[in-house]
Amino acid sequence: MNVLGIESSCDETGVSIVVDGQTMVSNVVASSLELHRYYGGVVPEIAARSHIHSIIPVIEEAFKQAKMGWKDIDVIAVTYGAGLGGCLLVGVMTARTLAITKSKPIYAVNHVSGHVSANFITKTDLSGYKLPQKQPDFPLLALIVSGGHSQLVYYKSHFDYQLLGQTKDDAIGEAFDKVAKIVGLPYPGGPSIAEAALQGNPNKYNFTKARMGKYDFSFSGLKTAVLRLSQELIGEDHRFPSYMVSDRLNSSQKADIAASFQRVAIETVVDKALLAYREFGPKTFVIAGGVASNLELRKQIETRFPIEVSYTDPKLCTDNGAMIASLGYFQAKSNFEIANPYTLDIKPGLSM
Repeated sequence: MNVLGIESSCDETGVSIVVDGQTMVSNVVASSLELHRYYGGVVPEIAARSHIHSIIPVIEEAFKQAKMGWKDIDVIAVTYGAGLGGCLLVGVMTARTLAITKSKPIYAVNHVSGHVSANFITKTDLSGYKLPQKQPDFPLLALIVSGGHSQLVYYKSHFDYQLLGQTKDDAIGEAFDKVAKIVGLPYPGGPSIAEAALQGNPNKYNFTKARMGKYDFSFSGLKTAVLRLSQELIGEDHRFPSYMVSDRLNSSQKADIAASFQRVAIETVVDKALLAYREFGPKTFVIAGGVASNLELRKQIETRFPIEVSYTDPKLCTDNGAMIASLGYFQAKSNFEIANPYTLDIKPGLSM
């Protein structure tokens, strides 16, 4: 089964063709990231306009890369939530139009679950990818960490799962972005903090971890702790404007803050994941989402977990069409209801 996957939930326009949920024959992503750097975060209207400009050329390039035509496509899968409304709308309307004009069945896919399905892609002839050697076994524990999501999920099968916990405020990737802004590092914050942390002392500052429910996360307090420390380091109190702090921090202070913040933020999610592993005893542990490419996270996981951990190539950790195509295949094989291409609507606030 050849599935065309379309992803447009945020600032990446992603289209991929995946065979049987496992073999990726094309994967094309157009990102509007550079347009958002100036603002220090994604501007929904700019991202949506970028999708409009990019989506048709990206689809055409995906077919060219796969050496396929529409006659080869069996199913269309598209992200309909969660995400930014205007961005989702571009992908869904495009998929609906193609489903009608090309007479193809269409499946509506949950973006967050799609991140987990990226780990089921194990084969490709495309260069530059390092994929898992085999698909994860069920039951599996998934730690989903990205700019918009921080969730811990126990899967008995692709569609039989239990949401154990999630963030109650900022997602971990969002916290990275906000802390980077406080200390004057460029957007996106994840890579910037990771790079700065290489020059810093991760034990210089011992930030307190939030005390939440058994498997829930919170990062807003950690973010505030970074701000208060930064104000203190420059000799100011809490009334000093946060946007002026970075100009008075030296490079050594920025590196130590980045390293200490990263260590505590990563420990927060790893602590909870390890607790869940001990309770549920899954066969496989999967890390998914953009933050899954963070080297500190991978190091802590590999050091502390007694089983092999599955994570895909960093290029499939961020938003892409391949993860949507893979999950769309499993929906089709599980006899999910085919979406109506005339009425399928977006669900920006969709949860698992």
